[in-house]
Amino acid sequence: MDALILQTAASGAPVTAVAGTFALFALFLSLTAHIAVRNVLGDVELKKAFAVGPVPAAIAVVFTTFGWNSFVALALAIGLDFTLVKYLYGRSNRLSAYVVFIHFVVTVILGFVLFGLLVILTSAPL
Repeated sequence: MDALILQTAASGAPVTAVAGTFALFALFLSLTAHIAVRNVLGDVELKKAFAVGPVPAAIAVVFTTFGWNSFVALALAIGLDFTLVKYLYGRSNRLSAYVVFIHFVVTVILGFVLFGLLVILTSAPL
């Protein structure tokens, strides 16, 4: 709770940084969700992926802000991801679980690639 109080007590910059981080992470997770669903189910609506992405991003931001257990956050995010995929796309439990697994794999791989590119670009000599 102290971290949240400190962020709101300071100038608007930390709150803006948290909001920007949440928005970018939600957009990234929406993109990876769409990639995963499209690879498993075929042609699907893009707008459904924008409903999936913000939920795990919100869980990550809240759990990080309060310093709660990251394994609980991961389990909760995967569980809610499964629930949203099942509800939005109307598939069986097995197929929804497969989509969530592919979403997790795509997110990890694309995250590593983008983070690696960021590290390479920021460490390059001027």
